[in-house]
Amino acid sequence: MVAIEANQTQAINPSTTHVAVLAFPFGTHASPLLSLTCLLASSAPHLTFSFFTTSRSNASLSASKTVLPNLTLYDVSDGAPDDYVPSPIDPEGEVELFMKVTPDNFRSAMASGAARADFIISDSFLSFAGDLAADVGAVWVSLWTGGPCSLSSHVYTDLLRDRVVPARCDEEMTLGFVPGLSGLRVRDLPEGVVSGRLDSVFARLLHTMGQEIHRADLVVLNTFDGLNPAVLSDLKTKFRQCLPLGPINLLAPLPPEPDRESCLSWLERHEPRTVVFISFGTIMTPPAHELAFLARGLESARVPFLWSMRDAGRAKLPHGFLERVKGRGLVVGWAPQRAVLAHRAVAVFVTHCGWNSVLESLAGGVPMIGRPFIGDQRINARVVSHEWGIGVGFDTGFVSEKAVKAALEVMVRSPVGEEMREMARARAEDAACAVDGGGSSRANFERLLGLICERGHVKVGGGQKVL
Repeated sequence: MVAIEANQTQAINPSTTHVAVLAFPFGTHASPLLSLTCLLASSAPHLTFSFFTTSRSNASLSASKTVLPNLTLYDVSDGAPDDYVPSPIDPEGEVELFMKVTPDNFRSAMASGAARADFIISDSFLSFAGDLAADVGAVWVSLWTGGPCSLSSHVYTDLLRDRVVPARCDEEMTLGFVPGLSGLRVRDLPEGVVSGRLDSVFARLLHTMGQEIHRADLVVLNTFDGLNPAVLSDLKTKFRQCLPLGPINLLAPLPPEPDRESCLSWLERHEPRTVVFISFGTIMTPPAHELAFLARGLESARVPFLWSMRDAGRAKLPHGFLERVKGRGLVVGWAPQRAVLAHRAVAVFVTHCGWNSVLESLAGGVPMIGRPFIGDQRINARVVSHEWGIGVGFDTGFVSEKAVKAALEVMVRSPVGEEMREMARARAEDAACAVDGGGSSRANFERLLGLICERGHVKVGGGQKVL
């Protein structure tokens, strides 16, 4: 495929409906938003779409290699000096720089598109998009890329702060006073909701989002009806219109990822449901002592495993580990996660429980061992293990080789693990049905597409519903 060049100049016909898409450029936020944009653009070739994110984000997106004549990618400033080097010990530094130049960076980039936006689709993190839409009379569509439970925790942040005082409450206290969150505990909440640095850039950004998202004409969720029914039912009462149209990775699948290290051919040599797949995403790596517990647990459990690990993590493995597991384990710098999780050989996924990873595991019918780190990962891990019953969690980290070995043996070799795989496969079927023709997510996508295509019949503002 030929890549779309960022900042490519394209004449936009002012008589054509123009959809401006604003992405949050950190983590995996931009990927589902661009996937959805590509599906909309390919489904409505008579409309024009502009996608705005930082140059680094644009370059990292595999969907940016999709050629669509009505979609143009634009760079926005990331606010970083030319000689800026991101710090691994201060991941918020980049976000702080970006937010200091936001929203002016988006305003100037949108002005270069030479056409007024009729619709603005934004990552929900970018609450200022509501003001941008109001300024030009556009419809504002807000996409929450995470799970519905984490969104609810941000919508109800003020209530949670009133009811939960960390210094005086038990972390095991459940959140029965928040609709749909009765199975969650105080300790599962994202940092910055009731504990941690309430003045951090993420805490401030998400608190604002929780207060502003109700202004959106339409809120799109990366989930599907039936996955978290109680919380989803409550969220639908909070917004003018709420469309769950996920999993976006199934509704609008990305181009196949390259398999540079032959992970899939290695999996082909293994029996069904026997391999442990391990990946903690691109942002965090467990500390050295936890990596040692995990490695020794894998070694003593004698299970085949595929471990996607950055070089920095490999240096922290126990001495001689790679030699001792040679032939049974494969450690690679990067693995095509979606394809791996869809492979019949995979029995369980050891994951940080980022929402995209959870949905990809669910789509493959693979249960999870969760080791959450930041953001919504603790909530997601709790939902996977206690609400869906398709995983176990190490929410305080890997505590010993013995605990890791026991979890692996349960998930790979026991009837309990097989029962979880059956339940995970049932969830996978539900997800596939949701995005198929006639499914709820497919129908909601068609509603969104219809709204965009019928701009002349849309009236925005004043608290009206637009569908």
